[in-house]
Amino acid sequence: MAERPPTALRVDGGRFVDGFGHDIRLRGVCVGGWLNMENFITGYAGTETRMRARVRAVLGDDLYGYFFERLLTAFFGDRDAEFLGENGFTLVRIPVNYHHLERDDEPFSINSDGFRHLDRAVEACGRNGVYSILDLHALPGSQNQHWHSDNADGHAAFWDNRQYQDRVVRIWEAIAERYRGNTWVAGYNLMNEPADESRAVVGPYYRRLFDAVRAVDPDHIVFLDGNTYSTEFDIFESEPWPNTVYSLHDYVPSGLGRGGPYPGRTMDGVWIDRDVVHAKFLTRSEYARSTGTPLMVGEFAPIYTGDPATDADRRAILADQLDIYRRYGASWTSWMYKDLGRQGLVHVRPDSAYLRRFGDFVTKKNRLSADRWGGDGVGVREVSQPLQDLIAAEFPDFDPYPWGRADWVRLMLLNITVSEPLAAEYAELFRGLGKDELAELADSFAFENCVVRESLLEQLAHG
Repeated sequence: MAERPPTALRVDGGRFVDGFGHDIRLRGVCVGGWLNMENFITGYAGTETRMRARVRAVLGDDLYGYFFERLLTAFFGDRDAEFLGENGFTLVRIPVNYHHLERDDEPFSINSDGFRHLDRAVEACGRNGVYSILDLHALPGSQNQHWHSDNADGHAAFWDNRQYQDRVVRIWEAIAERYRGNTWVAGYNLMNEPADESRAVVGPYYRRLFDAVRAVDPDHIVFLDGNTYSTEFDIFESEPWPNTVYSLHDYVPSGLGRGGPYPGRTMDGVWIDRDVVHAKFLTRSEYARSTGTPLMVGEFAPIYTGDPATDADRRAILADQLDIYRRYGASWTSWMYKDLGRQGLVHVRPDSAYLRRFGDFVTKKNRLSADRWGGDGVGVREVSQPLQDLIAAEFPDFDPYPWGRADWVRLMLLNITVSEPLAAEYAELFRGLGKDELAELADSFAFENCVVRESLLEQLAHG
């Protein structure tokens, strides 16, 4: 069992210093798809809130509660933490949906029972020498335009609504109060991938949130994502805030669903090679480098396809990224730890009870490109391409935030419209199941029932 650090991890100039006073370069994973569920990770369609509502309607309250409690218990536990510690990882970033801590019909009322899984993860990781970053990944009203903030319609209403903003202040006060003094908590990631189109609200709001957290907990590091999905840092003041890290996200287009050869051009015609990857990292890390604060890559890594040639290119992308991070002494958390086999370090077995039941559904969902992450953005071309052509012809100057016209059409047509009937179809696959069958589905995600992606472990363990 690892010795508990006597003091909190802290920032000293451009370095992290652990609780024993030693310099440390943090390396780890994000436990995505757990306390903030995501469609491509566990196989459903659409948003977590919609999926849960559909499944509850099919199973009823008792079986619904049983299944999701069993799933959350199985997805990350002691054996997962042991595996990470055994392989030299020193950090996990834990995304959390605000729904665990506060309900929309009881705003400002903190649900203390909602901390129980987070509590046990922090302690399990700590016993194995692994720090935890607590990441509020989905905020009331959604802080960005996509599924991972539980956004159902593509509008980031968080930035328009003072009550949503006030509620997040209260949530973070409660988090800081609970984990103040816990030296296995590396710090607080106040907001995952904000996307404030006005670029006028996010900076002042960060200041307000930072001050509220500091009033409760003066010791833990605060991790701040840049605007526009943690790629833009001009929203911050010229002087960095104390004990604060400005965390960038660093995905390479060639490694995503619309990727292509590496080096080479993506499906969208963008040329990507190592020089481009390096230049993009320098752009996104410029604020941290210019202010002398630690370099932290909060998310990165490619998606794997199962095709040997394509996956060899994906491993080359990862090798270049890790080499760049070593060169600049950057700490990192890879996206992500566990899934159905697209990107995770650990994945559910193909012959698991879960994939036996939902495998055909996942195949259909991928064919329709209903999940943005890993999808080709085309789906059924004879349907999607005419709409793309129509919008391009009728509105040639339409360039919506954050990623432009073509991406906006993909979101509205595939990730929102097509996902709606798929959400109902997914839920129907639960109909008639009893506790034993639900337990078997949930336990498919337990570490002992999963497979380690050895090539990825080898790369990350030496990163």
